[in-house]
Amino acid sequence: MAGDAPAIYLASASPRRSELLRQIDVTHEVRPVDIDESPRPGEKPAHYALRLAEEKARTLWERLPLAERRPVLAADTTVAIGDEILGKPADLEDAARILGRLSGRAHEVHTAVAVLHAGGANARISTSTVEFRRLTRAEIDWYWRTGEPADKAGAYGVQGHAAIFIRHLAGSYSGVMGLPLYETWELLTPALGLIGWNTQAP
Repeated sequence: MAGDAPAIYLASASPRRSELLRQIDVTHEVRPVDIDESPRPGEKPAHYALRLAEEKARTLWERLPLAERRPVLAADTTVAIGDEILGKPADLEDAARILGRLSGRAHEVHTAVAVLHAGGANARISTSTVEFRRLTRAEIDWYWRTGEPADKAGAYGVQGHAAIFIRHLAGSYSGVMGLPLYETWELLTPALGLIGWNTQAP
């Protein structure tokens, strides 16, 4: 890619998503946006994640001056048991409630990725199944004190201490982490082609 400009804008403040983009050598500038993330009545978890990712991408795109526009990537991760959406915990007791719901059972993690650029917009969703072993209240209290659960959907991070809780994961590890790289690359390839990025290996 010519010049020093980032390839894309990332409409997220998540350090995990930045880390995953760096893993696949996509230079980016972080431009988080705030939108109303309230689920709509009767909204299915996968649709909810997809809607938020698309809204975040569109919100940032519309704020960019024409001269600064380059592809925008946004993502949203939703943890669910069936149709029940498990959001970010408000405090220890809320985290204990959420992790108690996940304890000893399987749940789904839906991560949607949306890319918007001058040539159009597209989105993909990755759904993975994660099974937790049974957790004790002492383990939940200890995990809360690590600081990891506070800002994460489902009150856990797969890449951190919560790895010791996970008995089985079927699907995309990077998707559970917050950015499914298979789907991300599928969306970015045409978008980056618009700005002349050479996707061939050196």
